[in-house]
Amino acid sequence: MKLSKYSGDLSGLDYLSLLVVDIHGSVRSVSLPRAYVSDKVLKNGIGFDASNFGYAQVHKSDMVAIPDLSTGFVEERDGFKILHAFCDVWTTDGEPFDQYPRTVARKAMDALRASGVGDDAKMLVELEFYAFDDARYSTTTGHSYYYVESAEGIGDDYADSPRFGLSKGYHRMGPDDKYGRLRDEAVRTMEAAGIPVKYHHHEVAASQLEIELNFISLVAAADAVVLSKWIIKSIADELGLFVTFMPKPMYKIAGSGMHVHQFVEKAGKSIFPGEGLYGLSEAGLSYTAGVLSHALSGSLLAWSNPSTNSYRRLVPGYEAPVSATFAQGSRAAAVRIPGYLKKGEARIEFRTGDATANVYYFLAAMLLAGLDGVTRGLDPVKLGYASTKETPKNTFPTGLFHVLSGLRRDSAYLKAAFPEELVDSWIAMKTQEAEYVYNAPVPQEYELYF
Repeated sequence: MKLSKYSGDLSGLDYLSLLVVDIHGSVRSVSLPRAYVSDKVLKNGIGFDASNFGYAQVHKSDMVAIPDLSTGFVEERDGFKILHAFCDVWTTDGEPFDQYPRTVARKAMDALRASGVGDDAKMLVELEFYAFDDARYSTTTGHSYYYVESAEGIGDDYADSPRFGLSKGYHRMGPDDKYGRLRDEAVRTMEAAGIPVKYHHHEVAASQLEIELNFISLVAAADAVVLSKWIIKSIADELGLFVTFMPKPMYKIAGSGMHVHQFVEKAGKSIFPGEGLYGLSEAGLSYTAGVLSHALSGSLLAWSNPSTNSYRRLVPGYEAPVSATFAQGSRAAAVRIPGYLKKGEARIEFRTGDATANVYYFLAAMLLAGLDGVTRGLDPVKLGYASTKETPKNTFPTGLFHVLSGLRRDSAYLKAAFPEELVDSWIAMKTQEAEYVYNAPVPQEYELYF
């Protein structure tokens, strides 16, 4: 896979690939031959059926995808040069479609600026994922199973091979680390496409890997996550591997989160450092309180952890946060303040979310939750979020049905960016997913009850 940043010159290109994000946060594409690409097309875009993307009804499905060439990058593949660019989606009335993920993220940024609290929100996203040498799964009336294999000692074909153990992989090097080339190739390709990367490494579990991006503004960060997931899966496919960003693909092994480090800037300077607890300012503490309060209600989790599999990960014992807490240096806290930062560098890391989220909705909802905390002057200590007890209070909801109920009750803080129709359709869609999973028997129930 060979990518490069778009230079602004359309000559020599074979296709323009318009990238549109669906309601789940996955990227889709339609390709235009170079001969069809005109100034009019670049300005006015092309029409498409938005009902197939999950965020429009069939009788109102006509939308327009307009390329944002500032996001462009060139792929050279099979002798072709393809210019890819993320699109904005407009209605046929000539207005930005208010449910489109990039529109929602932009409106959240507009709300930040309108509040006077800040003028930019910087996000650093960590991508955790599993790589497997084989992956199979099937569900029918008569059977249900999944099967994965890894050269690091998972699966029947590798049961007798040398291995380091299921939970001793953190920062392993080759030859123990079997997937270093995957990460090297992925990071090189991501950087060529303009995505800033901080580092990559092997994670705790066998076959679990991490690529950590660097700080960029919220909308660009969401674009980078979507593009990075596509690149990682594409490189894995070229190497004959399978990649999953599922929060909990295997039983009794560490899950994968999508941690987000963040701070809000005003006039080019972070407003989070200060003289308060853990080096945070009053605004930084209130932002933290807003994030934790709306996570505790379930509302934020409905965007940051919107799958049934999310709640297989959010269980005690695997460094996954299970309650609304914040602490310095603790990887069990929902919000961690890195302990290695110098005075005046304080930021927060929300460790609860995972990559089943539509990252645009997730980051937008989190920013609005934090902003709500600042405007209301919430105090995370008074709210009990600084608890250091081994069995903390303020435990998060434990399933998808519960967090969707929380979203129904607690959505007022989202109104600046999330239209009511989007919230309603999200709840309906995720309720269907929950019913599909929770209504089905699983092998463990056969072990217990058959």
